[in-house]
Amino acid sequence: MGKADISSKRLIALAPDGWVKWVTKTPDMVAQNLLDSEFQWISRDTDTLIKAYSPTTGEILALNEFQFHPDPRMPRRIRAYAGLAEEKYNIRVYPVLINIFPPEGNTPILDHYESEVLGLKARQDYRVINLWETDVELAFEPNLKGLLPLAPVMKDGASETILRRASLRLQDEERGEDLQRLLGIFATFVLGTNLVEQVMDLERQALLESPWGQ
Repeated sequence: MGKADISSKRLIALAPDGWVKWVTKTPDMVAQNLLDSEFQWISRDTDTLIKAYSPTTGEILALNEFQFHPDPRMPRRIRAYAGLAEEKYNIRVYPVLINIFPPEGNTPILDHYESEVLGLKARQDYRVINLWETDVELAFEPNLKGLLPLAPVMKDGASETILRRASLRLQDEERGEDLQRLLGIFATFVLGTNLVEQVMDLERQALLESPWGQ
């Protein structure tokens, strides 16, 4: 299938307003811009900071962290990222963890960090979104098209029909071929390589033979 850019920033940038409304569950939240998520000691490629504003909430930073499988070390990392982001930009942080695949073995899915030392307590809550529990039809809403490359691994998304629908939708996006390649990569986890390559090759051939493609 070749290489693909799996940067979360690439996906979120397809429709940042819809994305930030979804992850914060705030209908009047508006994305202002995507910020640099590199800090002095840490550089992360899998998390994206969105500066957003809501009349009811005010200005916030929505921190989006993508994880292939739930990781018991993630609560401590999110605590660190949230603290660094708030320190750098002096804006309150709303952390969100997006798990792509179910946990391996008995790994727990945690939604907070907490510790206590000599009576002093620290706690960091964050929202958890499990894609395998998220209805795949959300990916076909215009304001959530950043989910399209992930559609096959969402709830009820492991089908040839969903793969074809997502592939067609991505044809209209800038650098759509790269996004389709990413779609194919995720689809192979649930549909198998042979079927995915067959479907993607047919979609690509149909596009190239169409008047628009020519």
